[in-house]
Amino acid sequence: MRIAVIGAGGVGGAFGAALAQAGADVTFVARGAHLEAMRTNGLRVLGPRGDVHVQPCKATDSPAGIGIVDVVLFCVKLWDVESAGSAIKPIVGPNTAVIPLQNGIDAAERLTPILGRDAMMGGVAQISAVIDRPGVIRQTGTFMKIVFGELDGRTSERGVAFEALCRKAGFDVALTDAIQTALWEKFVLLAVNSSVVSLIRLPFGKLTEDPDVMALFSASFAEVIAVGRALGVKLHPDLQARMEKATRNFPATMLPSMAVDLLRG
Repeated sequence: MRIAVIGAGGVGGAFGAALAQAGADVTFVARGAHLEAMRTNGLRVLGPRGDVHVQPCKATDSPAGIGIVDVVLFCVKLWDVESAGSAIKPIVGPNTAVIPLQNGIDAAERLTPILGRDAMMGGVAQISAVIDRPGVIRQTGTFMKIVFGELDGRTSERGVAFEALCRKAGFDVALTDAIQTALWEKFVLLAVNSSVVSLIRLPFGKLTEDPDVMALFSASFAEVIAVGRALGVKLHPDLQARMEKATRNFPATMLPSMAVDLLRG
């Protein structure tokens, strides 16, 4: 299976490296020092799941030269969605699946006018990983999962094939018929955790024993869930309790990527 990873940061780098080790033909799209390090020394992913080294590593800053692929893992930051979407038009064929893995809820909607609705799937990445230095991704904790599915809820051949490859790659995966619910469940968690941790600028282990901070988490979860339900998204009645439990169980040293970016200036 031919895969293009657009944005080889923590998310794209970690999942792309696992897929490459499983035998997929993976090309990473990156830029700057990170790209040069990948070309020279390969891509390393370090963490408690075990270290991975993809060498040689196919990496480029020009998506147009890749050719048509089967799957695009679209992992750029949300502010780059439209520009990156336009750049990958040459690699999207009639059967290509484009799977955005951003933290937000509207990437597929924003890409549809550029790439066409038939290309789009919805996706959710569950992982904590960042670029440690050029050519090196560092993962915190062992959880690593992709939830994805067709926007209309049908089961497709391309979805089944990619799910099988992900299982071979050794990380958790779920092909769902309710991707909007999955997107919102992650959005609830990330909208709250990113904002609260960025506000206080301390890792989860410093926060979850503080009753005042946990009250802020609780009120924030209730607010975001209310917005989702007002928009008609089907969210389970126990969602808030599950989100609060997940927050308490995150690794003590973990920081959301937004907080990492903020602390880095």
